[in-house]
Amino acid sequence: MNEKILIVEDEMDLAKGLKLNLADEGYEILLAANGKEGLRLALTEAPDLVLLDIRMPEMDGLEVCREIRKTGSGIPILMLTAKGEEADKVVGLEIGADDYMIKPFGLRELQARIKALLRRSKAGGGAAGSRHRIGACEVDFAAFKVQRKGKWTDVSSLEMSILKHLIEHAGEVVTREALLEKIWGYEKFPTTRTVDNHILKLRKKIEEDPAHPKHILSVYGEGYRLV
Repeated sequence: MNEKILIVEDEMDLAKGLKLNLADEGYEILLAANGKEGLRLALTEAPDLVLLDIRMPEMDGLEVCREIRKTGSGIPILMLTAKGEEADKVVGLEIGADDYMIKPFGLRELQARIKALLRRSKAGGGAAGSRHRIGACEVDFAAFKVQRKGKWTDVSSLEMSILKHLIEHAGEVVTREALLEKIWGYEKFPTTRTVDNHILKLRKKIEEDPAHPKHILSVYGEGYRLV
């Protein structure tokens, strides 16, 4: 069965162009011209990935992303932003978007990022094993969940991939650049803030006191180390 991509974009010329090109790559495409319709399709049609514009009528992309994540869904979300929307871009990553692209963007780069997100979503736990314990927290890679104090919390495929890489390199310093290349597939990236935002989300799910972490430690000027 072909992978299904939901495009939520109110610029119909852009949406139709994306549909045409991605369909040529073998994807099944769903289109939504506003946030409310995009949210409905995301929750009822079970797409494998969502391309989500931020600025839209009726419900903006940030709210759509927030509502999808409230359901516990770990579906990959790639946000489309305009130049100058730096604040929205950061908020999107903080509330659960996996990646973003700034308009105008190249089709080949978009296709590469889509493939990377879908590949990571399918990979699941992989070499880190089905379950792993970090302090008082239990990580279930197969179920995309972590348990702390008897409470299970959903973790996105992106967060699991970051955690898996940290576990595989436990005790070592893992740079932000290494994570961007390994997890996102970028050799060069304009900012490492993306990594920091996702580390903050992981700490909230794993650490007893996220403001004073004991397991996912920052290494000043370098990156992170799992202990």
